Amino acid sequence: MNRFGRDSQYFAWGLTAFCVLAGCIMFYLLLGHLATISGLIGSALRVLSAFIWGLVIAYVLLPLSRYFEYKVFQPLIFFLSKGRKGKTAGGAPRALAITAAIAVAIAAISIILRLIIPTVYESAESILLNYNTYIMTLTELIEHWFEDYPELSTQLEAATESISNDIAQWIRNDFLPQMGSFITNITTGVYLVFRAVMNVAIGFVVACYLLYNRESFGANMKKLLYSAFGIKRTERILNVCRFTDDAFMGFISGKVLDSLIIGCITFVCSSLLKMPYAAFVSVIIGVTNVIPVFGPFIGAIPCTLIILVVQPLKALIFVVFIIILQQIDGNIIGPKILGSRVGISGFWVMFAIVVCGSLFGVTGMIVGVPLFVVISAGYNSLVDYGLKKRGLTTQAARYVNMAYMDPVTGEPVPREGQIRKRVRPKRDKPSAQDGEE
Repeated sequence: MNRFGRDSQYFAWGLTAFCVLAGCIMFYLLLGHLATISGLIGSALRVLSAFIWGLVIAYVLLPLSRYFEYKVFQPLIFFLSKGRKGKTAGGAPRALAITAAIAVAIAAISIILRLIIPTVYESAESILLNYNTYIMTLTELIEHWFEDYPELSTQLEAATESISNDIAQWIRNDFLPQMGSFITNITTGVYLVFRAVMNVAIGFVVACYLLYNRESFGANMKKLLYSAFGIKRTERILNVCRFTDDAFMGFISGKVLDSLIIGCITFVCSSLLKMPYAAFVSVIIGVTNVIPVFGPFIGAIPCTLIILVVQPLKALIFVVFIIILQQIDGNIIGPKILGSRVGISGFWVMFAIVVCGSLFGVTGMIVGVPLFVVISAGYNSLVDYGLKKRGLTTQAARYVNMAYMDPVTGEPVPREGQIRKRVRPKRDKPSAQDGEE
């Protein structure tokens, strides 16, 4: 018998050891060339940026395109062609739906930018022009409020003057030279802007192809998966894809709608309370509210400082208003819109935001929560699969007060204190003779 033949156990061990060793060598080489690899990945992403934009645009516009196709244009064309034999709608409803979805998206973006950009620009310009006046007003208020505490007043005035000088120095030494450098390199800036616009424009064309032929692309992808992984594994992969789509689309669309509502409420209430720069503040609160947990604080701090230097009393009112608004959003508006899409605890929500934010910036802070929802669902599925495979219960409550697992029945055995608490000795009923006695 050949101990090193292909069917031999030794051959399998040797092949496994070779693969492990080759994998370790490849990993070591990758670690030594991370800069080169990251550069290649960056170049590939730049080349494929138009197609990446197309995928993103198609994914975002897919629900709107489906709505227009099945709820608007198909019934409309069927009604118009009623009674005409041999007439079929063909691809007209889908083409019209894609056109309408893109038109709605472009119109919405244009309206938002048209409303926001002039207001934000005017507010920022007013803040810069009246900066010295606001600092003087704040200094006078500090002197008035703390006139009975001269030492504290002096320290606060010194801190205010130091912060003011730092800001002025940053504008003079950093901001203005950067603007001059930007103007000097205007050709490069125009080229980058032009390339970005071209990538987005090509992305819209790619999105049109993807949306119009989505069944064909989906069928080819399913063929590839079934041929590579078989029936059972492919079904699992497709279920994971559906769950991931529901988690990302549901969470992000719901969070955007929630932030839009919060921004509108902030604008209305700030206008009624006659807050300075109501539109500017509302935009900051609405945009930062997209970030879970930390978003309200990220937006409220600069807004409070902006109001503080103009009208200090209104800043206190604004803080109280933001606290009440976030309580309403967290307990009423948010749960109504998002429902049960956030299926992880608050600790993991914070963990997802911190980790993904550190790795991918603001985009990571927004995408981190639905990403961890998918990871948590996959982890729970693997744990439940392992427990079921070993004949153990998957109910988490059974493991809370467990002392050990019964090796015979496979059931969790609670602690002794829990047994004594749950199992009480039954009292004997009094007999007739006891009663006579």
